[in-house]
Amino acid sequence: MAYELEAVKTSQEIFYYLLEHHELREEEEALLYKAYTEQEEIQNLVKSQGEIAKSRIERYDNVIYLIPEEENNFLGFSKAQLKAALCKSGGTDRDYYLSQFVVLTLLVEFFDGQGSSSKTREYIRVGELQNCISGRLREGAQSMDEDEEEKSGIAFSDMLEAFEALRSDERGSRAKTTKEGFLHHILMFLQKQGLIEYVEQDEMIKTTKKLDNFMDWNLLNQNNYQRVLCVLGVTEDE
Repeated sequence: MAYELEAVKTSQEIFYYLLEHHELREEEEALLYKAYTEQEEIQNLVKSQGEIAKSRIERYDNVIYLIPEEENNFLGFSKAQLKAALCKSGGTDRDYYLSQFVVLTLLVEFFDGQGSSSKTREYIRVGELQNCISGRLREGAQSMDEDEEEKSGIAFSDMLEAFEALRSDERGSRAKTTKEGFLHHILMFLQKQGLIEYVEQDEMIKTTKKLDNFMDWNLLNQNNYQRVLCVLGVTEDE
């Protein structure tokens, strides 16, 4: 199919904007947004460029997002980059997987995957989140032996050991070697990605519209959601 030169140029402009900002909002770039939503050929061209860049272009409400695929380390983050950003110096794989478990736990505490909107609460305190993480790790380690952990691919005992190895500091330490500091750096990272609002003085965590939309429209279809629940050991009647 042949495309008009003007359509090609507009699609490139939209894709470059997404590369730079990761999202395109109607109220900020009305002309580009209108071109994408009202002209199918431009939308197809932008999506095609996204596929070449190992990414997906999705529109939720009045925002168009650039979402890197899982193995896209250029537009997303590699395991090594995440480990450096979230874990203590010299952090091991179990520290890395613990950081991912923290994120999963945070998501499950906010979203239940049911109804027209999966969100079930407006905020959570950092202390409550820390208790949830500790509780779910202990439950998982107690309910699964080494063979079961190996089959499931979820090493609860290793992650619990890594979590317990972190010191507790009621003074609110920001060191990654403390539980409080470990959580702080993860929350700051998520805030930088535009996924949460972290009100440090109140130790309060809220989700952003970006995360709410992504959870409702993308992650929390029942197949994906049940996988998350299985990882965290959540039962249906919980």
